[in-house]
Amino acid sequence: MDQMRNRDDQLDALFRAYREACPTPEPSPNFMPQLWQRIESRQTFAFSFRRMANALVTAAMAASVALGVYMMLPRNPIYYSTYLETLAEANTIETPDIVAPVHLNLSDAQ
Repeated sequence: MDQMRNRDDQLDALFRAYREACPTPEPSPNFMPQLWQRIESRQTFAFSFRRMANALVTAAMAASVALGVYMMLPRNPIYYSTYLETLAEANTIETPDIVAPVHLNLSDAQ
């Protein structure tokens, strides 16, 4: 029984020390506005970071749409033939006759 009374006294002393260290704020007309002002001042960094992230995502999406539209627009091609077609059509002087195509007429062979 003495042990329980001793623990109750210790608990009461702890509560008294807590009340002295952390006094209960007196209610006033400015209590809630001041409380919200303190809360919002701590959330400023997170809010600004979120706002910048949203702006970056929006800009990336707009750039993606713009590039997609640009790629879909018809353009005049600069090259009308492939590299191999251009080489096949080239008749340069340096090309030996061995490389030229051979035409075989079977009607003359008899």
